[in-house]
Amino acid sequence: MDDHTETPTLRVFVALAPPDDAKDELARALRPACARYPRLRWNRIEDWHITLAFLGEQPSTVVPRLRAALADRATAHPALELALRGGGHFDQRLLWTGIDGDVDHLHQLATDVRDLVRSCGIEFRERPLRPHLTLARSRRDDAVSVPLAAAGLTGFTGRPWHTARLHLVGSNIGRGPGPIHYRDIEAWPFATPTDPARHEGTPTEP
Repeated sequence: MDDHTETPTLRVFVALAPPDDAKDELARALRPACARYPRLRWNRIEDWHITLAFLGEQPSTVVPRLRAALADRATAHPALELALRGGGHFDQRLLWTGIDGDVDHLHQLATDVRDLVRSCGIEFRERPLRPHLTLARSRRDDAVSVPLAAAGLTGFTGRPWHTARLHLVGSNIGRGPGPIHYRDIEAWPFATPTDPARHEGTPTEP
């Protein structure tokens, strides 16, 4: 997330990012699949994120409107305890790992963020939240690699971690057939974690 080229428009989303040690743990579990399915388009580990609100293509002028509102939302919201778990796919084309832990409050955070964005006068297409972290995409002529890679992640259970920051992310390069690259526009720290007892619950699939 290191490209800072200014453009009139950019694709914008609000997201969470796992800490480096949680990403490294998943990366180790993915090594066999990376070697076995080299034709998959694997996302860069530094770009792994959990999308809360995808705002789509927006004029760059929306960024100042979002900054103060999202900063206030983050500081007023307790950090969540989450974990990466298992694997799955969407339409045999997109490989993901699931999100475990305080998923109910994750949904509430996403709702709050989306309401906040609209209150800033920014319109976007509503998409149901299916909490996941995208790992790879297949090529059009490959209908088997993603389901097989997902099956290999079934038993993966990552360690719990607390969300550190709320991220406003933009992508303005890599459009078309090439890889998509992301950059943090800004990120704001959450409040301290709440009582660990509130994080008890059953795993939820995206």
